[in-house]
Amino acid sequence: MGNFITHIGMDTDKKGYDIAIAEGFGSDNQEVRSWGRIPANPESLRKLVRQLRAKGHTRLRFVYEAGPCGYTPYRQLKAEGVECAVIAPSMIPVKPGERVKTNRRDAIKLARLDRSGELTEVNVPEEGDEAMRDLVRGRGASVEAATRIKLQIKGLLLRHGLTYTGTGERWSWQYRIWLKTIKFEHPAQNFVLQEWLVALSEAETRVERLTEQIKELLPKWRMYEVVKALQALRGVALLSAVGVVAEVGDMTRFKNPRELMAYLGLVPSEHSTGEKRRLGSITKTGNIRARQTLVESAWAYSKRPQLTRALQARQKGLSGEVIQISWKAQVRLCSRYKKLTSRGKSTRKAVVAVARELCAFMWAIAKAVETNKPQQAV
Repeated sequence: MGNFITHIGMDTDKKGYDIAIAEGFGSDNQEVRSWGRIPANPESLRKLVRQLRAKGHTRLRFVYEAGPCGYTPYRQLKAEGVECAVIAPSMIPVKPGERVKTNRRDAIKLARLDRSGELTEVNVPEEGDEAMRDLVRGRGASVEAATRIKLQIKGLLLRHGLTYTGTGERWSWQYRIWLKTIKFEHPAQNFVLQEWLVALSEAETRVERLTEQIKELLPKWRMYEVVKALQALRGVALLSAVGVVAEVGDMTRFKNPRELMAYLGLVPSEHSTGEKRRLGSITKTGNIRARQTLVESAWAYSKRPQLTRALQARQKGLSGEVIQISWKAQVRLCSRYKKLTSRGKSTRKAVVAVARELCAFMWAIAKAVETNKPQQAV
């Protein structure tokens, strides 16, 4: 087989892997053949590698789509010295007339497209980064669960015409005390309300536990310095900074801020032809969680620049370069929001535009932290 690369496409699920092989003999016309299906366990994958090597395939390259199977096959193959790539499903080319989809066909398609160089790889996080990301996502899921329970309680009250007339914001301690005093005519409805209140308390307690765990493990994380530096930015507190870094990973792997903007789906879509250039809404590709966090943080720039006490506390101990970038971001982004809204742009569009530029300042801060990081002795 010489030094040609053998491309192996894997369509993975929890029970097994469908395998297809495309031999790289310098021609994309070479037949891509199905190898078959193997069980989804490390020993079967190890056996497949041995069989392929025994048949003379010295250079192997496995590819599979990012999905629920995670990065376990990737890490196993890498540990055995085999090249492997995890592919972005949304970036796989699809023919307009392609209407039949099976595991076998998907494996063949992956092998063929990888041989022709048409696949886009995703960044595989280190195990510590992935663990922190799971923790952050677990907290996010708990917050969503608590929000759903709140909506169910408010829906029950609305159906029965019950309105809170006291002082204080919704879900303040006054509002919660009022909820406990509500009595319906039927005991079944009282039981439902009490169950939801208990479930809400449990969900909020879970959020608190996960938040404390994030704070406890954060100083041991390799990205701690970047997370700490990002908090110099207005609107980017601890949980926002952790959320973005956990989802994006090392921002310095992007050559410039424009690549990061495109990765997060914050650049406008385009449909241009000839001399006509048409820009549409943002692409919304890439990581949705990081994009949503950035947009939420961008709302802080809808007001005039100022150094609040909370922001000054977060900036304490940071380098002068990072603080300078933070202030430059405030002046630039607050002015940007004001100009866009004064031109008639909706506040939502203006905030998205601010979020796009905010990630550029995040990239600059991450770059500054990486540059000033002390070099380890060899």
